[in-house]
Amino acid sequence: MVSDKFILAVLVSGRGSNLQAIIDSIEIRSLPVKIGLVISDVKNSFALERARKHNIDELFLDPKTFPDRKNYEQALVEQIQAKSVNLVCLAGFMRILGKHFINTFSDRIINIHPSLLPAFPGLNVQKRALEHGARFSGCTVHYVNEEVDGGPIILQSVVPIYDNDSEALLSERILEQEHIIYPEAIRLIAENRLTLSGRRVLHNK
Repeated sequence: MVSDKFILAVLVSGRGSNLQAIIDSIEIRSLPVKIGLVISDVKNSFALERARKHNIDELFLDPKTFPDRKNYEQALVEQIQAKSVNLVCLAGFMRILGKHFINTFSDRIINIHPSLLPAFPGLNVQKRALEHGARFSGCTVHYVNEEVDGGPIILQSVVPIYDNDSEALLSERILEQEHIIYPEAIRLIAENRLTLSGRRVLHNK
């Protein structure tokens, strides 16, 4: 068991449903960690409202006020380090992070992606799965490296694709699974139950 001394920073851009799933897991004590900071690159993202509602420190950091990505990411780094964060969680954060940020928090950044990686990285995931005639999709929690959606896989959940599926229906079913496996992946990391071995993530008992 870990205590709330294991601190998360959650980076968001949109409505923050995965942030809410993490908050809910913490509040029912199935996830014994603390969110130290929520940062958004979008001023009016609903995720920030979720953080305020639960008395979590939140910050809008405007990329437009910085001369380039490097300076913006350095500001992100400074805000996160000030909270003594153990793990950075990307939850719908719509910016590609650069080398400096990734190296600063090496093996301490995770992301949730709405496909069974390595299939369908990037955007428009459900549309592409349907167009390809895939019979299954799902979601993946993975470590973040410099390859977009290419880091070592922590957890996955499989979702069947039905003949009458639309992007919206498939997205909704996948999102339900995201809300389950993202808090679980965080718990495994907080409890030191994962070991990185090259591209593989080994689960320790």
